[in-house]
Amino acid sequence: MEINKMSDIRGVVANQDIVEGRFVVVIPNLAGTFNFGSRDDLPGVRVPQDATEAANARYVCTWRVPDQTLPMYIPSPEVSFSLRRGGFDQTSNLPLTGSTVHLTWPGQKHGVTIPSGTLCLAFGQGVFTFPSGQYVYSTALVTVGAGVTITNSTDGGADAGKPKDDGSDTVVGFVERYDSSTGDLEIRTLNP
Repeated sequence: MEINKMSDIRGVVANQDIVEGRFVVVIPNLAGTFNFGSRDDLPGVRVPQDATEAANARYVCTWRVPDQTLPMYIPSPEVSFSLRRGGFDQTSNLPLTGSTVHLTWPGQKHGVTIPSGTLCLAFGQGVFTFPSGQYVYSTALVTVGAGVTITNSTDGGADAGKPKDDGSDTVVGFVERYDSSTGDLEIRTLNP
């Protein structure tokens, strides 16, 4: 996903694994205590579970801007506090189980999954470009001015949070541009 214009941004915690660029609903933080309560005041996000949540999924989720140098080690569950303070010299920090090593910041790639419990950003009203595969394609959707709604888990778990054509659901945005050569779809979202 590419951010073209935005006017509302929130720091949030992913309450489940979320593919970058999906629409999310803001919920209470269920991720639990982290680094002595440092995330307790942040809201959580998840992809919509049903049609009611899909109508309220007005935020697009992406990776936060990192304060780490490359290569980035992203263990799951996250132990960023200990990696910054002691790194690999502490036995309790190794072995890293379920870790991913990134040589490029994950936010610069399309569709990288944000692990549950990770800090991320939720963008409200704005203009976003979604690459091919990051929306549910239909001829009705790729028409400039078409209303956009959001899929939920009952529509298909793998597609939850993706933009789709409006059908009879609540519209969360409108199509501004479609590039047929690349498959990029530009959407202007409504105010959350």
